[in-house]
Amino acid sequence: MAHHADRRAVRGDPSSPACWPLSVHLGAHDCHSIGPRGWSMTEELRLCSSAKMQAIRDLIAKVAALDITVLLQGESGVGKEVVARAIHLASPRVHRQFLKVNCAALPGELLESELFGHEKGAFTDAYRQKPGKFEAVDQGTLLLDEIGEIPLGLQAKLLHVLQDGEFSRVGGEKIIRTDVRLIASTNRDLKAAMQAHQFREDLYYRLNVFEIRIPPLRERREEIPVLVGHFLTKFTFQYARKIEVPADTMRVFLEYDWPGNVRELENAARRIVVLGTALTVHQEIAARLGGGPRPAVTPSAVTATVNPEQMISLKDIARRAARDAERVAINEVLDRVHWNRAKAARLLQIDSKTLQYKIEQCGLGTREEKQGTVAEPAIEEQKKSGRDGRMN
Repeated sequence: MAHHADRRAVRGDPSSPACWPLSVHLGAHDCHSIGPRGWSMTEELRLCSSAKMQAIRDLIAKVAALDITVLLQGESGVGKEVVARAIHLASPRVHRQFLKVNCAALPGELLESELFGHEKGAFTDAYRQKPGKFEAVDQGTLLLDEIGEIPLGLQAKLLHVLQDGEFSRVGGEKIIRTDVRLIASTNRDLKAAMQAHQFREDLYYRLNVFEIRIPPLRERREEIPVLVGHFLTKFTFQYARKIEVPADTMRVFLEYDWPGNVRELENAARRIVVLGTALTVHQEIAARLGGGPRPAVTPSAVTATVNPEQMISLKDIARRAARDAERVAINEVLDRVHWNRAKAARLLQIDSKTLQYKIEQCGLGTREEKQGTVAEPAIEEQKKSGRDGRMN
C-alpha cells in the first residue's frame, strides 16, 4: 500500500494523502493568513513523515506556545525556515507578522540598519528615517537566518535587545521598546565559533534557550518520493505543464545523498518541469553517484578552484555545487527557448537584468555572440504573448 501511495503522490494524484489540502491536517487557527509561500512550506513539513521529522514536529508543538527563543541547527537546505514558520503558525503570535532576515546577505553596517532602522542623516544615502525589522515585526516573529555570520560588533546590540527588549535606531538616541519572538538558524557550529572568538558566548546562551537540530535529507530518504510529488504539483500549477518522474529516476533520487538537501531536491523538481523531461536531471544525478564529474564543470575548472593541499569546508562545497547547478539550469533554459532572454527570465523567475548578469558571470555568452539566434524566437514570442498571458 505504501508503494502505491508514494507512486500516486509522485504523480500528484489527489487520491493520495500527500495531496490532501493542508486544512485537513491543520486547524483554521493555524491556517489563518499563511499566504502562498507559508502554505507551501507548512505543507512541505507535513509531508516529512519520517520518524526523525515526526520528532521535530513534536518539538515544534512543545515549543510553539512557550514564546521563548529557539535556535535551529542544520545543514543548508534542510528546511530551517520551514520549521521556523511552523513554530510561528502554531504560536499565540500567529495573527502577527513573520519576517526573515538573512544575516549573511548584508555587510555589518547595512545589516544593523536592516534590523534596527536608522535616522535621517545617520550615514551616506540615509535621506529619510527608516524603521528596522524589530519595529516592523513588533509582537510577531523574527527569523534571523545564518545567525553565525553576524559581525561581533552587532552581536552586542542584538544581545541587548534580547535581554532588555529595547534598542535605538542607527544614528538615533531614542529608546524603542519591542516585543518580538526571535528564532535564529544556522548551519555553523556555534560552539566552535565561540572557541574561535567569532561568536559571543553570552549571545549563544541567550539564543539557545531551546535547540532543534534538523536532520539532513540523506538521513530520511523515505520522504523523497512524497516531497518530489509535492514539488511537481507545485511547479505544475506554476508553469502550466505536467511532468511525471519515471521509476528509474526515482530510484536514482533515493540513492543520491542530496548535499543541498530539500532545497536541492526542490530545484531538481523545478528543472524537470521547466525542461519538460526528467532525463537531464537523471543523467546528472547518476553521474554524481558514479563518481563522474558534475555536468558543465571540466576537470581543469575543478583543479583551478580546489587546492588538494588546502582544507575545504562543506559550506564551500555546497556553494560551489549551487553555482554549478545554477549554470547548468540557466544554460539549458536558454537553449530551450533559443536564447530568448525575456522568456528564459520568466521561466527562471528572475528579472532580465539579473539573468544577463548571471549569463556573463557564468561565461555562457554575450549579447553579441547570441544576437543572431534571438531575433527569430523573439518574433515568435510576440505572436504567442497573448496565449502566454492567458495561461499565466
